[in-house]
Amino acid sequence: MEVTALCFKLLMLGFLLLEKTVQAHKSGTVVLRIIPNRQQHFEYEPVSFYCESNIGSTQIKGIKNAKEFYPACHSEKPPTGSSCMFDKVYAGDSGGYWCETKQGERSNTLNISVTGGSVILESPALPVFEGENVTLRCIKKANSSKLTHFYKNDFPVQISPAEEMRIDNVSKSNEGLYSCSISDGGTSPGSWLVLRGNSFNSTPPHGAPISDDLNVLVVNLLRIAIIIFVVAVLLLILSKSEILVLKSCRA
Repeated sequence: MEVTALCFKLLMLGFLLLEKTVQAHKSGTVVLRIIPNRQQHFEYEPVSFYCESNIGSTQIKGIKNAKEFYPACHSEKPPTGSSCMFDKVYAGDSGGYWCETKQGERSNTLNISVTGGSVILESPALPVFEGENVTLRCIKKANSSKLTHFYKNDFPVQISPAEEMRIDNVSKSNEGLYSCSISDGGTSPGSWLVLRGNSFNSTPPHGAPISDDLNVLVVNLLRIAIIIFVVAVLLLILSKSEILVLKSCRA
């Protein structure tokens, strides 16, 4: 029954290919996060980057004025991922940060701005998904009044002062350069509110479209499953034909 043995081997090979495809999809994402999760930071405050990876250790890098550099931070490199912790950040630490695996896979880029001023805008460093709610706050080093004004592209976006600005069900129309000012403290630098149409390594919010990567995975799995089914049917037919031939020979 050589055909039957071959059928079994091909089926096992097909299932192994399916498993490897799923594992490759699961392990193919590298994500960089930051604590605290905001784009702007005061000088001399602690900031930490954490790289999440399922395919080995990573290296965190930065870029400023079109030049790449390795951050001067306390770094740790566990078997998977890595971390980069600043006891104090300075204006020179402003720039974009990302992490890479030894295989060359690169994470998202986080842009931070470190200021020596007295006011910063608290806005998320990670992209915001469409449909989520976002809250912007104005932070001052010392105690101050609560008369806070918010601006988008240098134009006021609130009729009266408020402690925070809440944006419900954000959409592409909410993208822009936001800043804030406190009556007795000054004005913050501007930060761009970044939106993503779908999730990156997290569960999409209700109503968000399925990512392209997931669509590709589903299509590939369906193709492999169809191929396995067709091969199994053909080999089963060949196996039955072999049995009939053997019975005819014996007769």
